[in-house]
Order: sequence, then structure tokens, then C-alpha cells
Amino acid sequence: MDELPLSRTYRFIEPGPVVLVATLHKERINIMTMSYHMVVQDGNQPLIGCIIGPWDHSFEALQETGECVIAIPTVDLASTVVEIGNCSGDEIDKFKTFGLTAMRARKVKPPLLAECLVNLECRVFDTSLVDKYNFFILAVVKAWIDPDRKERRTIHHNGDGTFVVDGEILNLREKMIKWPDYL
Repeated sequence: MDELPLSRTYRFIEPGPVVLVATLHKERINIMTMSYHMVVQDGNQPLIGCIIGPWDHSFEALQETGECVIAIPTVDLASTVVEIGNCSGDEIDKFKTFGLTAMRARKVKPPLLAECLVNLECRVFDTSLVDKYNFFILAVVKAWIDPDRKERRTIHHNGDGTFVVDGEILNLREKMIKWPDYL
């Protein structure tokens, strides 16, 4: 074994897809790219933990409004997702620049992204770890999926500018006897 720098450990435990986070602040919508997130709780009150820091234009919006939409893009948007992450919403209108379609959400003010497979309307649930770790816990209050979307493969950041695309599915349902609710 070779020693692995501690600063690179996240590359091997970051399981979730790259997502887009939409906010609305002072009458201006913005989106950011994010890959630092995790499920905190599932079931009827899903909670998602995510790191959004003061270096992100969306940080102030999320702190002040307490609302966002987490949109899950597919591989056909990979290049756009990276470009969104490489510019700041305080300098450009990302929806206009990248030709994205904002759709009205039902329970929060930030918009859904029509081009994404899934949109999760979220409200800030817990901020107790924000000051120390920039870690917000969000409650999903409404969820949407586009059933007609042909492309369903998501992208996962390796932390070094490369990405893994969802691929082959392993069906091990017959072994999931302890967790039948997940079938």
C-alpha cells in the first residue's frame, strides 16, 4: 500500500451524484454546482446534509431565505454542470448564460430546473453545524421526477476533474431480506 494524502480521502467516499443548487435571493435566481452532500435521514421526512460555504454566492441566499432546490442533472448536462461550477452568480445570470429553464416550485421560492431528472424542494432544517463546518441540513418538502426523460445516468465527481457516469446495474434484490422497504 502507498500512503494516501488525507486531503484526498473524500475522493473515495463521496458517493452521491453531482447536483445543482438553485436559490432565490433579492429577486435574483442563481444555481451552483455541488458534490459535497449526503443523506442524513430517509423516509417520509428526508434530510440532506450539504456543505455550502461563504466562498459560494449561494451561501448568503441560503442563510437568509432558508430555501433552495437541489436538482439532479444527468450525463448529457455534464459539461454545463462543470461550467456552472466554474463561474460566480454574482457576476453572471447562470440560467440565461447556460440556457436553463426555470420552472415554478410548489413549496419554495427558488425554481426547479426543467432540464434535470429530479428536483428536490428544500428548506433549511438545521444550521447548528454551519458556523463550524459550513454544513446545512435541509429538509426535502417536495420532490419531482421527469418520468419521460430518456437519459437517467448521473455523474459522480472523483475530486480531480474526472467523473464517473452511472453504468451497469447489479440486481441483488433477492439478498436484501433484512431491508424489504428498499425494494
